Amino acid sequence: MKIVGKQIFLIDGQSFYASIEKAAHPEYSDRPIAVGDPSRMNGIVLAACPLAKSQGVTTASRVGEALAICPELVVVRPRMHTYIQISLLISEIFESYTDLVEPFSIDEQFLDVTASQSYYGPPFEIARRIQEHVLMSTGVWTRVGIGPTKVLAKMAMDNFAKKTAEGVFELSFDRLDSTLWQLPVKSMFMVGSAMNRHFARMGIRQIGDIASMELSEFKRRMRWEMGKQSDIQAEYYWQTARGIDPSPVMREIRQPLKSVGHGKALRWTLYGRLCDIETVLLELVIEVCQRTRRHRYMGSAVCVSASETDGTRTRSFSRQMKLQHPTALTHEVAAAAHQLFIKYWNGRPLSHLSVTLSDLTDDDVLQLTLFDNRSRAYDRERAIDLIKGRYGSTAIMRASSLLEGAIAHERSEQIGGHYK
Repeated sequence: MKIVGKQIFLIDGQSFYASIEKAAHPEYSDRPIAVGDPSRMNGIVLAACPLAKSQGVTTASRVGEALAICPELVVVRPRMHTYIQISLLISEIFESYTDLVEPFSIDEQFLDVTASQSYYGPPFEIARRIQEHVLMSTGVWTRVGIGPTKVLAKMAMDNFAKKTAEGVFELSFDRLDSTLWQLPVKSMFMVGSAMNRHFARMGIRQIGDIASMELSEFKRRMRWEMGKQSDIQAEYYWQTARGIDPSPVMREIRQPLKSVGHGKALRWTLYGRLCDIETVLLELVIEVCQRTRRHRYMGSAVCVSASETDGTRTRSFSRQMKLQHPTALTHEVAAAAHQLFIKYWNGRPLSHLSVTLSDLTDDDVLQLTLFDNRSRAYDRERAIDLIKGRYGSTAIMRASSLLEGAIAHERSEQIGGHYK
């Protein structure tokens, strides 16, 4: 077989969480299913099966709203650990067809199947084999976007494969004028609502409007709309419209950490008192410092971000300060985080709070001080880390985590803010 050019897949699991729950609950095969917390009517729907979507249930809608729209809806509590395990299983399936597999999200992965064609046939045949393999192994139906570059594979999946019965679509360079370029510009990868408004003011309605322009002309228009600093954005969008993407499918995508952060969405009606907020702030700092130590880093800057509301007015702030010396000690980061929060908090209840440690350096050199035994403090915190690593994050806790506003117990049962 003569192989010409790259053949790259972007494979997406349809309604991933909901599909896993349907496979686990055959009694719900003919029922609309949504994944969310059934005990929180104000919580969001994380995923909805196609049947639920056909009845008006959408991802990110409120659970209570979804039940009002679709009274027969079955709301299933999320199981994040299970979803991660199945995502890893799907990765193993992909790796049986090609060694070039790059995760894009928990339910999306890139595959370079260029060399696999010699063993498994043309791209459409490989796609169908993979679809059947994943469906039989996990109960998840997958959609496959095919293209000569990663960005074309992604846009083929998002804009076309999801809308076809077979769930497979190819975007090739010689068909862009009759396919991709006919779509509204908001359908282009990485064009959000704000960028779409910029393009509308520039008279750009379709992706083809960008692709048909010379780069110099597009840069000129972008500068007029967005300023001189827009040249890099202009080049990116111009290349994306033409399907140009030199980035390869990478087996190893881990990059050195640049920052470590943790955040928590809060029920604003419960977090109006400073004492409750301070408890959460400390618990987030504990998580940030523990993770920073685990990766053998220290940070030189701490950032606190928060959203406050009284139910009608909403305000957010994000403020950063440099630390006296690099650290991953809880008491040092907590003191800086508390100082930042007190300085910029307006006193309204919080709906979100996060802490980030950045400007990371290796922890092989520790700055000593005259009045604190920082070396002993590190030994103590690393001993606590070992206990938590062996027996769980709640094996040893601060007394403040037993207070009413504490979230440590709840977070110990969650992954990414959702139940394991």
